[in-house]
Amino acid sequence: MSAYWVARSKINTPVNYSKYTALVGDILTKYGGKVLSRGGKFQMMEGPDYFQRFVVVEFPTFEDAVACFESDEYQSAAEYRRDGSGEVETVILDATDGIGVN
Repeated sequence: MSAYWVARSKINTPVNYSKYTALVGDILTKYGGKVLSRGGKFQMMEGPDYFQRFVVVEFPTFEDAVACFESDEYQSAAEYRRDGSGEVETVILDATDGIGVN
């Protein structure tokens, strides 16, 4: 079953954050990730208007998505934004049909 990596971010220092984004695409692909949406137009419908960038990546399985996030390659790339250059929330979730899910 597919899984989705959903990230919300606020970019504080674009130069350093771009070092992260330059690396992450190849890392996602290595783990079977397919970027469905990255950046672009959005409209906040509800909730705090804090984050300014949204990313959705589809992976073949939940385990692939977690392995990608936990990989040494991804963790090294993420250091470029974890220095305060960006603030990110990332969630990985299974694709479900919603039946029996609360």
